[in-house]
Amino acid sequence: MGATILIVCTANICRSPMAEGLLRHALAGQPEPLRSLDVVSAGVAARGGERVSENSVVALKKVGIDVAHHVSRPLTQQMLDEALIVLCMTESHRAMIRHQANPVPKHLYLFREFMPQRGNKEIPDPYGGPLRAYEASRDEMVEAIPTLIEKLKTLVAERGA
Repeated sequence: MGATILIVCTANICRSPMAEGLLRHALAGQPEPLRSLDVVSAGVAARGGERVSENSVVALKKVGIDVAHHVSRPLTQQMLDEALIVLCMTESHRAMIRHQANPVPKHLYLFREFMPQRGNKEIPDPYGGPLRAYEASRDEMVEAIPTLIEKLKTLVAERGA
């Protein structure tokens, strides 16, 4: 099992690239072995080689993170097999992976799954929406990162890294 965190959305041009950039930035400030975890993203319905949406770039630039270089890629079984944890944006992404993957990843969660409050754990797709929709997605991701890092600490400890 690799030390990769795999983040999945639909086309890999809006939410998962933003989540990848945010989580990579957050992990850079953590002690080892968390700092060395690789963060990658892919899309369940992605075409390879597409540029990240402009509003995703702008929403992250506002918090000092550059994702302009990101290029979309489709989700593969190899990515799932190599991931320490797979994080989806919505239940539909998780359902699609459960339906198509063989084997299904053991650690398959929503990005906001570990948030303490009830309420919506999904991060809606801002695609085609105004910048504020992308900023709302970004803020929902940022809000989830502390609980996500706690989960990653547990997983890394279990793995005996």
